[in-house]
Amino acid sequence: MDDSAVIFAFELDFAGSLHCIPMSVRLKLDLCGVKVSLKQWNKFAHEDRELLVTKSCRTPEQVVLYKQYLLGVIERCGFGSAESLPIDPNPEWADPAKMPERIIRNSAELGLAPPSTQQWQALSLLQRFALFKLTRPGHSNENFVPALREFGIQP
Repeated sequence: MDDSAVIFAFELDFAGSLHCIPMSVRLKLDLCGVKVSLKQWNKFAHEDRELLVTKSCRTPEQVVLYKQYLLGVIERCGFGSAESLPIDPNPEWADPAKMPERIIRNSAELGLAPPSTQQWQALSLLQRFALFKLTRPGHSNENFVPALREFGIQP
């Protein structure tokens, strides 16, 4: 399933208006290795934010084109050069065969069963990315349980 332009229900209250960076864009930023702050994001024209949501960024060619477009937006907004992020060639969340330990640990801390192997494997790349990001150490991660529900993992 290509859900690269999805804004999840659990993020609609803060990302639906595009005032916050949706998970779909956060994934694309990780894939192309560019850091965008919330301050920068909110200075982008609304049309640019919409395009950054809908623009594909899966194939190597699409990643290059997405990055070029994003760098142009950053430059047009007067932020100078973009801050680069290292690109992980094998991110934990991308492997459908192995659930990251921090998702298992976070589930246990909340008294929940983690996704089963079959559930993890059935998730899209974006869904796995979202669950991984929603278990970041040192963050409240209040949308982890709503995400589990939205993805059909928890009732």
